[in-house]
Amino acid sequence: MGRMQGKVAIVTGAAKGIGAATAKALAREGAKVVCSDLDEAGGQAIADAIANDGGEATFIRHDVVNEAAWEAVAQHAESRFGGLHVVVNNAGIAPEGGPIEEKTLASWQRTISVDLDSVFLGCKYGIRTIKKYTSKGGAGGSIVNISSILGLVGQPNASDYNAAKGGVRLLTKSAALECAEAGYNIRVNSVHPGYIDTPMVKDALNRGVVQGQSVGPNEMRELLIMLHPVGRLGIADEIANAVLFLASDEASFMTGSEVVVDGGYTTR
Repeated sequence: MGRMQGKVAIVTGAAKGIGAATAKALAREGAKVVCSDLDEAGGQAIADAIANDGGEATFIRHDVVNEAAWEAVAQHAESRFGGLHVVVNNAGIAPEGGPIEEKTLASWQRTISVDLDSVFLGCKYGIRTIKKYTSKGGAGGSIVNISSILGLVGQPNASDYNAAKGGVRLLTKSAALECAEAGYNIRVNSVHPGYIDTPMVKDALNRGVVQGQSVGPNEMRELLIMLHPVGRLGIADEIANAVLFLASDEASFMTGSEVVVDGGYTTR
């Protein structure tokens, strides 16, 4: 306990899956957490669950592709909890699959907007706000961007998702260098999950969009399990634990790093 004591964190996409697990993990270790999501009922439920467990959390509705909304969320963290030290850019979508030659520009732009532009905005307003509390000798700041194994390796019929998550990977490195060179005391790292047993992955399986296959969800799930050498899908808490490490001062010598949590998926 206490690994995040004195820190204020924003977690986007906090209503379910990795975001919910991350918000709870940070709060358990002492962080005051702003849970943000478009899902008001789900996000409020997570904030309430944290409070019921003795933590401190608040919920705010947040469209992560809206710049004004990002400014409001950062201001909410400051007004409610007195500062900001951590931003976890987790919100994202799993788009419809399909070959490049058949993908519409609107579909492409939607994926890039939610999965990459939102992370840019999170870094922009995260840096602007966190530096006020860290650049003059305060507690260290951290931005953690959730990318994917598909930000490291390609997959057919996932060009937009590959591009977005690969963009998150290199955006992270650029932001890390800028913060280091400016002396802001803000570290910026990315996490690259394999397939995690979350509502988003389940939805993708049900839509038959994973790996470009046309089999049913049960067969698709078995296919994905076989692609992970450890022999199973991951769980949200396993990603949350990696985020917690990067957000804490335990990772004080890590910036611009890629933390791969994928059950061995990318080792082959």
